This record gives sequence, structure tokens and C-alpha cells, in this order.
Amino acid sequence: MQAAPDRPQLTPLIANSVLDRLERLRINASRRFTSKSRGEHLAGRAGASIEFSDYRDYAEGDDIRFVDWNIFARLNRPYMKLYQQEEELHVVLIVDASASMQFERKLARAVQLAAAFGVMGLLGRERVSAYAFNSAGPAPGRLRPCTGRAGMASLFRFLEGIEPGGDAPVEAGIESALKLHTGRGVAVVLSDFMTFGDVTRALNAIFSAGLEVFGLQVLGPGEAEPELSGDLRLVDCETRQTLDITSAQELLYLYEEYRDAC
Repeated sequence: MQAAPDRPQLTPLIANSVLDRLERLRINASRRFTSKSRGEHLAGRAGASIEFSDYRDYAEGDDIRFVDWNIFARLNRPYMKLYQQEEELHVVLIVDASASMQFERKLARAVQLAAAFGVMGLLGRERVSAYAFNSAGPAPGRLRPCTGRAGMASLFRFLEGIEPGGDAPVEAGIESALKLHTGRGVAVVLSDFMTFGDVTRALNAIFSAGLEVFGLQVLGPGEAEPELSGDLRLVDCETRQTLDITSAQELLYLYEEYRDAC
């Protein structure tokens, strides 16, 4: 008996064995962050499915088809039957592809993680879109919303084609992506979050747009546990600005404090 041939690899980003495991996972998001179109997630408001949720008082203009006439007969007061509505979750992937992400293959790992989240969304019958930014100014690269298993090829093709480089700070990239995006759900931001800008403001803008924020900080080994000593000149790979230091140990203390706060 011959062994079954191996399946063709769908993408170099994720092994087929990992894809099989991702099929059993779903993104757990807050109920209130869903769009009006139908999907798998239960919304936090009344809807038109068959799953009963609660009662509320009748208000003028309500559809009398949802009045519970049995309660009305007993209490002589109309109550509305409420049902959970299944709504669609939109998964937004925002990938930092600026120059700093080239260090120690951080972008490669960020793209792999984006692919994993995208697959979970697609196989969970959610709408998945993606944005990648590098240079400040131009609109970010964009994958328009796609759904289902058929959308995996478009997702992988977009992520595999992301080109690194540029000086766009993460907060500017987030703001550019939000200008193009519509839909409520979750936003997964993958970045090293190394910026002098106000990341908190950008993350609040995501929340205000009706998207729950999942931030994944991707660091290389040399950034997680840097080894510096002596007098050094540090060069910003994006802005080319330099910083001369005479006590690396004091700088490491400040860096670790900032890193742990992110």
C-alpha cells in the first residue's frame, strides 16, 4: 500500500499542519463590536434570529408581531420579546512594514501572525481585510475584504507581497488604514511599536471606529534582551538620526522600562 501523497503547501508563511490547527480556533471578540450584516457572532442588541434573549416594555412604534400575548393576557400590559441577532465580525489586520521591522526578521514573524489571524477569521466566516504600511505619506497597501476559504489565496498573496522599508511611524500607519476601513469588529495591529509618536491616541481611534484592539508587539531577540556596553553611537534605521551614549547600562535601564510599559 502506498502512502498518501503530501498536500501541496498553500503558503510558505504557515505549514499545512498549523493551518489544520487554526481551523479549530476562532477570534473571541466583544459582542458589541459587530457589523449589521449576518454572521456567526451574537450581537449585544435585539435582533431577528430564533434564539430568545429577554423581554422589555412595549414602546410606541414597536412591531406588534413581537408582543408576548400570553403575558399581555395575564398582566394586561404589553411586553416585547427580544432575540439575539447573529452578526458579522470584521477582522482588520494592520501590519507595520517600516524599516525597523527588518531587524532580526521581525516583519517575517509579523506577517506569519497576520496570516494566522486572517485564517481564523476567514474560516470563522468573518470578513477579513488587511493593510500594510512602510513609507509615510502614501496610502498603505490594502487587501479588500474577503470571506471564506476562497479568500485564503488572496490573503496569502497580499501578505507574501509586503515590501519592507520606509519611515512611517506606527501611529501614522494606523490612522491611514482607518481612513480606508469600514466595518466593526477587531483590529489586529502587528508592530514593534518603536516610535516617538502617540500610540495611545491611534489605538483610541481604532476603538472609536468600532474595532476592538488586539496589539501584538513583535521584538527580535536583540531587542528583547539587548547586550550593550561601553561608549556607543546608535543610529535610527528609519530617520538616520544618531545618539551618542557614554553609559550603556543606564540606557538599558531606561529602554527596559519603556519596553515593559508598551
